[in-house]
Amino acid sequence: MPELTIRPLRPGETELFLSYPFERLPGLWETARDYAALLAARQYRPEHTWVAIEAGVVVARACWWCGPDDTRPAALDWLEAMPGPRQVALGTKLLLTAHDSMRNDDGKRPDYHLFLPPGWRDNPVMRDWARARMDAAKNAGLQLFVERFSYRWSAERDGLPPRGARLDYRPADEAQLLVALREILADTLDAHDRRSIAQIGLDRAAQQQLEDLAWFPSPRDWWKLAYTKSGELAGLIVPARNHRVPVIAYIGVVPAQRGRGYVNELLAEMMWMLSEFAPGEEVGADTDMGNVPMAAAFGRAGFRVTDERIVMTDAES
Repeated sequence: MPELTIRPLRPGETELFLSYPFERLPGLWETARDYAALLAARQYRPEHTWVAIEAGVVVARACWWCGPDDTRPAALDWLEAMPGPRQVALGTKLLLTAHDSMRNDDGKRPDYHLFLPPGWRDNPVMRDWARARMDAAKNAGLQLFVERFSYRWSAERDGLPPRGARLDYRPADEAQLLVALREILADTLDAHDRRSIAQIGLDRAAQQQLEDLAWFPSPRDWWKLAYTKSGELAGLIVPARNHRVPVIAYIGVVPAQRGRGYVNELLAEMMWMLSEFAPGEEVGADTDMGNVPMAAAFGRAGFRVTDERIVMTDAES
């Protein structure tokens, strides 16, 4: 059998990556990705792009995504290997070699985000291709962490919900934001937040959440705290823009105010804000499948599920 060479791309080797010659499945995330465009936007980098080459042919490839100003990769989101009996083995070998080199400053390897179309489990071919990717990631030391819904909405296509009148929205400084985040996170259903709290405690998790939100390149003054008419804190909204689309970056109701329908008003307020800040654009959002109240709120507001996302995390973490 020919020798298998596994290495990162060198600058100028875009065509080598694009030479992958094997069947690709429509509907999978990486099938729709434009590698050259994302490379030009510095969201993919040659050093974060790895290939496995056998007899001069790229038989497996993977990309780790990052923001344009990031120094380390944020997530693995593209993994392909030659379909057939060696698919899992080739994907495993590539990840075993490459993924360790992607460790972040805290020493952890990035999560793997596998985006799949809604209802993918009902399609036997899609299910097999997804399983091959998940098995390769598992063999390389990643484990299933959470499944999430990804959404899209636009005012032009889907319409705007009624704008609520029960809450007042005010800007906030860092201290006020941390107070709100601590309250919201104390009883959160979000798997990533629950893991952070278990690992580093509530106070540090709130600070880390604030730092993560500061990553978005959109203006900080879009962020608002919501108060009832009697002046009680009700929640926090962070409409934002990532490096592709406007997004519902963060939404939370403090525990004392839950069960009153405020999540609908908070979400509607962000939809109105983003329709003004980014007219004509689609808005993205996501939530854990297990966060049933938030998923229901997105559905009521007119958000459509566009992807189901499998998140696999470093088994060492």
